[in-house]
Amino acid sequence: MTAVTTQEARTGRLTVGPVDPFDEDLVRAWTDLTTQAMENEIGDAAAMWTAPEMLAAVQDPPKNRHELLFTGTVDGELVATGWITLPQLDNLGHADIYVAVRPDRRRRGYGSEVLAYVERVCADHGRTVLTGLTDWPGDGPPDGAGTPGVEFGRVHGFAFGLGDVQRELPLPADEERLRALAAEATPHHADYELRSWTGPVPDDLVLTYLELSSTLATEAPTGDLERANDKVDVEAHRSAERVLAEQRRTPWHTVALDRAGRVVAYSDLVVPGTDRRWVFQWGTLVDRAHRGHRLGVAVKVANLLALQAGAPQEVAGRRVVTWNAEVNDHMIAINELMGFVPTARSGTLQKKLPDRSTRPISAS
Repeated sequence: MTAVTTQEARTGRLTVGPVDPFDEDLVRAWTDLTTQAMENEIGDAAAMWTAPEMLAAVQDPPKNRHELLFTGTVDGELVATGWITLPQLDNLGHADIYVAVRPDRRRRGYGSEVLAYVERVCADHGRTVLTGLTDWPGDGPPDGAGTPGVEFGRVHGFAFGLGDVQRELPLPADEERLRALAAEATPHHADYELRSWTGPVPDDLVLTYLELSSTLATEAPTGDLERANDKVDVEAHRSAERVLAEQRRTPWHTVALDRAGRVVAYSDLVVPGTDRRWVFQWGTLVDRAHRGHRLGVAVKVANLLALQAGAPQEVAGRRVVTWNAEVNDHMIAINELMGFVPTARSGTLQKKLPDRSTRPISAS
């Protein structure tokens, strides 16, 4: 087995190496540069993790995923960053990656050098399917053609797999509009119970909640991407909830239950405690066997109403941000009915590395 890359690599003037999770100053500098690069692409729509959120994730990672951070420096000056997310329970051949270069240091090959290093780390971990994300302004082309991130990816062998549109909803949302949507949907789901709460998923719901939410990766549009469902693991979910609390992120959930008490639809919101600009709309999904009852709009609206009623001062002035695949007409329609408006675009690109396990063994 090839040893995992842990040492610095120097190519030309750039030195690339891993970030010590407990070097808090370096993690903060890493976060600042990565945020600066994202803001350079989409301005105020950039919704990057804060340094306290990243520190919690890298110092005490959850069971299901690990974040690895890397820096590119020139004469000790930070000019580029790399980021790898490694699933730990499923999709074990996959890795999510992100490369950023300080805006005033672009076009010097630094991004290419960091990417090459990141790819070697992924290969050392046995990850052969690399998925990258890039952003561009909302008035740009759906496929990102001509945008810096997409073109950078294509030059390095990444194929465009799926385009997303980022949408935002200023808070407080129009409650009259939300209650009208809820009232219109109510007659269609009379056989279901809606339940809302904040904090961890209750023990009596966690298994069926995970059985449904674990399918989001393939139930949502995938375009030309290779994806697999998550593994259902209650212990791993509880560890992720622990990290969420350490990040000072507060989850709000609404689910729809069938007559047997099983979760058949859900919607999640997350309120960050270290960035008062945002509320993140995470997953929303309805079980295939229970579609056609307006459960999607029901759980999304109920969750937002619960948030506004339960934490009115905390969320006032924030923006709910969500991402939908360009082709996800149904969920986009619900979001637009709620008042969401487009603000930016993003694309998911994918590249397959050679599988080292299948290489012939030299006879020498």
